[in-house]
Amino acid sequence: MSRRVQTCVDAIRVAVADATLMNSQLIVAALQRSNSNFEVQALTSNSSSACRELQHTPPDVAVISARLEDGPLSGFKILQELHSSGSKTLAVMLLDSTERDLVVDAFRGGARGVFCRGYSFNALPKCIRHVHSGQAWVSNIELEFLLELVISLRPLKVQHTGGMARLTPRERDVVRLVADGMRNQDIALKLGISEHTIRNYLIRIYDKLGISSRVELVLYALSGTGEPSSTSASNAETPPALQARTAVG
Repeated sequence: MSRRVQTCVDAIRVAVADATLMNSQLIVAALQRSNSNFEVQALTSNSSSACRELQHTPPDVAVISARLEDGPLSGFKILQELHSSGSKTLAVMLLDSTERDLVVDAFRGGARGVFCRGYSFNALPKCIRHVHSGQAWVSNIELEFLLELVISLRPLKVQHTGGMARLTPRERDVVRLVADGMRNQDIALKLGISEHTIRNYLIRIYDKLGISSRVELVLYALSGTGEPSSTSASNAETPPALQARTAVG
């Protein structure tokens, strides 16, 4: 009995939403035969109904087809809902082909993996396990798409406009601690306020200084204290503070 309980505890809960219920059930049956420790369910093939099912019984991983019965790209509605609701369910987007825009939009929408129908089905259980373990699942060609997107973004910049004078004393405290390499959680503890408040401070600071990222904020702060600065990432030395985590969240 203990062995059965252990298997149940360790099982990865997987939900599948495909263009038709029959397609979903076929994928479910194949995953159940894959000798993987999955608990699998088929979702309704309508995006709105599938969203409600995911909210009611959230799985660990959701395999979502871009094409559902209510439209060729309606699966992205589910992806958007998972992302905006802060759901802990990790998403794998099932695409008919590795079309660049769909791959990029899937990852921008919060997918942790993209799986093309042209791939061998034997790789799908491995994809699900990788995503569940916190890794991304992406092929070489899909990775190229993402790298092209990153390279095409505008370079990091520092605007020397005297914007620091527009900040409140508390906002300047936040800037100083960010430049010291502290995470939001550490800054919140240091200042005795919540992480949510720190995130709000950062949003206002970005707006006042005309920047859009934590890295730009550090460069701005260092340039304001006489440290080496630059107008772009291409010729800027990486300050020691950037060795710390740079995620806003």
